[in-house]
Amino acid sequence: MKTTLSSKGQLVLPAGIRRQDRIEVGDEFEVERVRRGEYRLVRRAALNEGLVDWLLACPEKGYFLPIESESTDTL
Repeated sequence: MKTTLSSKGQLVLPAGIRRQDRIEVGDEFEVERVRRGEYRLVRRAALNEGLVDWLLACPEKGYFLPIESESTDTL
């Protein structure tokens, strides 16, 4: 796919790529210069990526029960 550098130095990722990889406004990228004329662009993972899915997968409230344990106060 082809894109053009804007007068502000911005590149636009084509809509097809954004949809395919679920790229959203505010996503951050690392840009690395490999050699003259060749660059590498990598999307940085969000700090909380997957957190919502993990929380939704947790068992329902009351699933875990407290257990008796020894105190560590006397150690």
